[in-house]
Amino acid sequence: MNSFEIRELIEFDLDKVMEIEDLCFVAPWKKEDILRELHNNQFATLLVATINSEVVGYVDYWITFDSATICQIAIHPNYQRKAIGSALLEEVIKDCYAKKVFNITLEVRESNLKGINFYSKHGFNQLVVKPNYYSNGENAIYMMRGVELNG
Repeated sequence: MNSFEIRELIEFDLDKVMEIEDLCFVAPWKKEDILRELHNNQFATLLVATINSEVVGYVDYWITFDSATICQIAIHPNYQRKAIGSALLEEVIKDCYAKKVFNITLEVRESNLKGINFYSKHGFNQLVVKPNYYSNGENAIYMMRGVELNG
């Protein structure tokens, strides 16, 4: 596999990000949602992973004071299980560490065992179930990890 790069998301990336959204999520965000994150949310940081300039994954996270929340993280199905998601998550952790953030939280669908396993592998602990969290009534698992650099 070619090596990948991580950089800030720009508006030009949106069509590919929307494709990844549609392939990866039960209730994908709309283009307007991501544009709002990119241009109007002062707390949001959006990064993409690229291979040969093609967007293959992205992450959207918020840093508010001394905590962070991962809103979305997704890798195109053709590029999953190639350490790209792990690299994006490590980039989030490094940024949070540099900004003196103490904890990173997220919600993940109870049925998303692949996601739960991915986050658990990266030090996230399951704290609580949020009943009927998603629009279809599915529960969410609320997960958190402290911010420390591995290695």
